[in-house]
Amino acid sequence: MPGPDHRPAAAPMPDADTQCAGFRQARLARKTALIEDYVELIDDLLNDGQEARQVDIAACLGVSQPTVAKMLVRLEADGLVTRRPYRGIFLTGAGQEMARASRARHHTVEQFLRALGVSEASARIDAEGMEHYVGAETLRAFRHALEAGLAAFMAKAGKRHDD
Repeated sequence: MPGPDHRPAAAPMPDADTQCAGFRQARLARKTALIEDYVELIDDLLNDGQEARQVDIAACLGVSQPTVAKMLVRLEADGLVTRRPYRGIFLTGAGQEMARASRARHHTVEQFLRALGVSEASARIDAEGMEHYVGAETLRAFRHALEAGLAAFMAKAGKRHDD
């Protein structure tokens, strides 16, 4: 068993402004991740030809209906959804835009992971969490790498582990 002398050298700490920006971005992502998940799910249900009902949202997210009810109050107050008695939940224009942006981020992250050789199932699951934390610059870099042929490069390098 290696002793303390065999630990890899730690990277130097970033300056305070850089570290603060990283923590700020992570806090904002945590704050918006759940909202984005709800909005994207509602959009998915509506696009699938179903009604977006509280019971369906609870079943899909694996949470209780009272939990969904609380979030719907918040989403309505934030101007992302409208609710009509006995007619379900609908997205506002702002809600539709949030769902579109979230779905696009998810797709980019998932495709990037697939290009690296991550299995389809793992890429889908991992992208669901990562999509909220990836900044605009990183997403642009992911897209650029994909457009430049990352998948072909990884396949040629023998690093793909397709399922």
